[in-house]
Amino acid sequence: MKIIPLSEGSFTVDQTKKFIPFQLGKDDLQQRNRGSLLVEIQPFCVITREDVIVLDTGLGFTNSRGIMQIHENLASQGISPAEVTLVLLSHLHRDHAGGIALEGKQDLSFPNARYYIHRKEWEYAFEKGAPSYYTHDFSLLEHSDQLEFTQGDEGRINENITYILTGGHCPFHQAFMIEQDGEKIFFGGDVAPQLMQLKNRFKAKYDQDGNRAMELRMEWKTKGEKEHWTFLFYHDIKQPFFKF
Repeated sequence: MKIIPLSEGSFTVDQTKKFIPFQLGKDDLQQRNRGSLLVEIQPFCVITREDVIVLDTGLGFTNSRGIMQIHENLASQGISPAEVTLVLLSHLHRDHAGGIALEGKQDLSFPNARYYIHRKEWEYAFEKGAPSYYTHDFSLLEHSDQLEFTQGDEGRINENITYILTGGHCPFHQAFMIEQDGEKIFFGGDVAPQLMQLKNRFKAKYDQDGNRAMELRMEWKTKGEKEHWTFLFYHDIKQPFFKF
């Protein structure tokens, strides 16, 4: 399998949940709003024999030419949006779901893909709304035949892909395992967003259930070491993935 990090860069975000681009070495974090956090955004593409898979979709930002960053990143690897067959969504917070549809939200960003999200996360997103969820980012899916719901605590999407409902970061967050030819690629979304958090006992204030998220990371690390998983880190541009 081939792993392609699709970094959108670094941003600051405060209590308003607005993501503002941040240039490392140039911008000053102290000049941003009080309480601003520095966040790196990095969806992934994983290519198996059967599928071209996108894991979470980033913020959906466009460049000066009006091209989505995630599309530009894929194009640099010779992949067109039309070639993507599956979009796997850990949850629907803006920095993970903003790239579901094109700017203006008239067309899905991956026209031939099946989009997978947990049914309870979908329902919760519309119930909760802003600022945690920007439903206009993904409402185009609501009446689309490209939307597929995962359900229950765990299940299988196809022969190679399984999912588990994790909670932790938000109530209905899910994680994915992609397996082929004995190789295991694990995407823990925002429950395992950085290598540092995987290697140390760390409880994040931004998690809905910090204790659960921390314990899940320790559980995954133990299994990953034993079974030689490759972990994908959504918020770690310096270390996009790591194999034990």
